[in-house]
Amino acid sequence: MIALCRSGGIFDFDKKGLRLQEVLEALNDPSVWEDLEKSQELNKERSKLEKSLNQISSIEQRLQDSEVMLELAVSEKEEEMLVELASEIEACNQEISALEQQRMFSGEMDPSSAFLDIQAGSGGTEAQDWANMLLRMYLRYCESNNFNAELIESSPGEVAGIKSATIHITGDFAFGWLKTETGVHRLVRKSPFDSGNRRHTSFAAVFVSPEIDDDIEIDVDPSDLRIDVYRASGAGGQHVNTTESAVRITHVPTGLVVQCQNDRSQHKNKATAMKQIRAKLYEHEFEKKLDQAQALEETKADIGWGSQIRSYVLDQSRVKDLRTQIESSNPEAILDGNINQFLEASLKQGV
Repeated sequence: MIALCRSGGIFDFDKKGLRLQEVLEALNDPSVWEDLEKSQELNKERSKLEKSLNQISSIEQRLQDSEVMLELAVSEKEEEMLVELASEIEACNQEISALEQQRMFSGEMDPSSAFLDIQAGSGGTEAQDWANMLLRMYLRYCESNNFNAELIESSPGEVAGIKSATIHITGDFAFGWLKTETGVHRLVRKSPFDSGNRRHTSFAAVFVSPEIDDDIEIDVDPSDLRIDVYRASGAGGQHVNTTESAVRITHVPTGLVVQCQNDRSQHKNKATAMKQIRAKLYEHEFEKKLDQAQALEETKADIGWGSQIRSYVLDQSRVKDLRTQIESSNPEAILDGNINQFLEASLKQGV
């Protein structure tokens, strides 16, 4: 009951304590004050670390006191004291939950809305059907967790499923909750498209990026953009299919491409596509800075295309997250959007 993650885990008291010592030693060096920006950053980090360590120490001490009082209350049969202890422990649990949330959503863009892209891997119909299953999973997740999800682009598969899709997800901490879903998702099943009912393996990639607020400066040179308009595909009525309302924007220097076709208005589709390209450019710049520094935080993961994060083996009734080792024996529930256990585990472990 007492050991509140002193070493490792979501709070990692010992690691924070060591880092605080390093920061204090750096601040004691007179030369650091010659660099105003660096000294301000160190002071800010010092304040943050001290606050976190004090919170953890306070909770730990209260839990230790509660344990002693619990033994006394039981031996003396003090029911009133037991009620007070239950209230104190519940208060500690609430504070721990708040600390967990701070740790889970510590990123600058975590409170933002998000764009979630799904791309079918190679494998034709099998992979395209799998991409469509993932699309349904995320739409159901959003519905169950009070996020507003709008399908802003979908490219139908050749026989079934989809080649790609983009969902715009709005709501508090939408990006924070879904950011760890970026990566490759692997499906193993007996294929409904195979007359021999043989086992097939399919892949689809998911990319999650934050929606960038207008007050965050992302410089986009209009001359770097190639904007194409075309006729929208799929359902939407005669007007959608006979006018060039769909918009595709290519950022030529980076090769980033976005497209939107969900509205009948070309202007609205273009505005949405511009939001997407700004979001992707933000992520692109963020990743480039990490690469240049060559020092990802220990809690960060490689977010390249080849990063396989979860395996869904339907004929064995098993879904396993390869980063956290969390497993579920109910793939039907997972594919129906009940992915909270995977999201919480990956966020708490910082993967």
